[in-house]
Amino acid sequence: PAGIDVEIATAICEKLGYKLDIMDIEFGAILGAVSSGKADFTVTDERKQSVDFSTSYATGIQSIVVKEDSPITSADNLYVDGADYQIGVQQDTTGDIYCSDDFGDDHVQRFNKGADAVAALVSGKLDCVVIDNEPAKSFVAANEGLKVLDTAYAVEDYAAAFAKGSELTEPFNKALEELIADGTVQKIVDKYISAD
Repeated sequence: PAGIDVEIATAICEKLGYKLDIMDIEFGAILGAVSSGKADFTVTDERKQSVDFSTSYATGIQSIVVKEDSPITSADNLYVDGADYQIGVQQDTTGDIYCSDDFGDDHVQRFNKGADAVAALVSGKLDCVVIDNEPAKSFVAANEGLKVLDTAYAVEDYAAAFAKGSELTEPFNKALEELIADGTVQKIVDKYISAD
């Protein structure tokens, strides 16, 4: 596994003297795993009811992936013509939450993996996919005929999640804030999220 979260978690665990165990689980199972203490790692008001969050360490973008010849040219098209479109999302992600709230369940198709949503877009079963910007760029690079729209659908904060009242939250935040102050976090973020 690689990515912002993995590298930041590794740096924090090294600073705290902890061993990092990475589990490969479906996104929808993460909050349950955190709440039950099986896992100690994006931020929404609904999620705040179930778990505690660390200090934010990055800002992410929910992007829209479309076919190159799509009539969808900006996020505004979804709001104006949303009733006419089928939108693919990775189940239980913030993209799922936002699209379901904005356009209704009749216009949102949920997939266990972002790659499955993109495959449905490629095969013509969807009009677009809403997903984090970095995976969106990777899916476009791997699938000819797709593009990421220039306008973001949503902007959100990234943070680690902990079981409510976890004793790990305070030391994690302290280590995270030290890594933010010394530039380590920014170097990791810059490696994965470009300034543009």
